[in-house]
Amino acid sequence: MLVDRYVGDRALLRPLFREADDSEQQIDTYLDLGAVFVAEDDGEIIGHLQLITANDTAELKSMAVAESRRGTGVGRALVQAALEHCRQNTATRLLVATAAADVGNLRFYQRQGFRVLRVERDAFVASTGYPDGIVIDGIPLRDRVWLSHDLSGES
Repeated sequence: MLVDRYVGDRALLRPLFREADDSEQQIDTYLDLGAVFVAEDDGEIIGHLQLITANDTAELKSMAVAESRRGTGVGRALVQAALEHCRQNTATRLLVATAAADVGNLRFYQRQGFRVLRVERDAFVASTGYPDGIVIDGIPLRDRVWLSHDLSGES
């Protein structure tokens, strides 16, 4: 598996972006922003990560791994590439937001060194493009959890 910066047409990655976000409206607002990294295996893109940087803070805006490759280290490799990119570009903090209902994502990011920063209540609503009735692991999709990875103390 190889992780590298993506320079192709991002519209081709839309199916992966849809794995990470249930709102086409939201995807349209950020698809072309920042840097995108992809994980490839035998010429097939098996995961992506989008990183948007402002000043000394970067946001991991979108990440998804092909369902057949989840749990095999692809996500971890993408996060490591993002952390390295942040370090090389003097970012002191990496943020990520995920649904409070997605306990798997919360576990994954904490295992990568992220810590809970805050909860944004009622973030996933119709006015932002999220249909009613989305349930993840038996939990209604409502709140967003922000996590941060502090890079300022690293060498």
